[in-house]
Amino acid sequence: MRAEYLIDSIAGSYLHFNRVDSYRDFEGADAQDGAQLRTDRPGNANARFQNAPEFTAADYYDQSRARTFACCFALENDNHLWENYGSGGTRGKIAVVLEFAWLRNHLNAQLTSAEATLLWQGVPCRQIFSINYGIVDYVDWERHQLNDQVLPNPILYTYIKSARFKAERELRVSLSAVGMGKLAFGGRVLDLPTSLQAPLDFRAGIAEGGIRSIEMGPDCDREWLEGELARFGIVPT
Repeated sequence: MRAEYLIDSIAGSYLHFNRVDSYRDFEGADAQDGAQLRTDRPGNANARFQNAPEFTAADYYDQSRARTFACCFALENDNHLWENYGSGGTRGKIAVVLEFAWLRNHLNAQLTSAEATLLWQGVPCRQIFSINYGIVDYVDWERHQLNDQVLPNPILYTYIKSARFKAERELRVSLSAVGMGKLAFGGRVLDLPTSLQAPLDFRAGIAEGGIRSIEMGPDCDREWLEGELARFGIVPT
């Protein structure tokens, strides 16, 4: 990521999640991220709900996609990662190396506790998201099919991508809300924003060994980064 993004995340104690149907803001973005497969759509469009025949399974999957957010990680810290991600900043690139078990336990503790809330425009609301983890499966997106026997769980579409992205070797964390009915706030039907912030304590991650290292790219402004990290009591070892 950009070095500036790391400092923002540490200062705010958050992980950034993008809505999977909103990847449009950079070259090569996957416009089909989280979408039902092309070969699945005709069958999904012909499957209707008994008590709501105007609402199809295809509608359900589209609505689920618009209520699903992802935070993406690479399984390996390789050249592909450095060459294709984290560009556009003024302070260079960095990579945060995490222990997955710690990340999973930390996020679960934050998001599945009885005290977990969703802040909407500063107002605490009921936490509506389920959290999932998985390694992305790269397939022939034009031919692969999931609904040949039964309608799939909508979360499966979040963990399938075109084979042209297989160099990413992505591990994904997703937050998803049920794709039925409407979401309302203050009596007004609304769409979810294109991004969310989930709580992550970077300093706890470093202290507990969950964050193994912060790797600097060759273009990283080391002096600036170390100065910024020092403000949070994080110093090189």
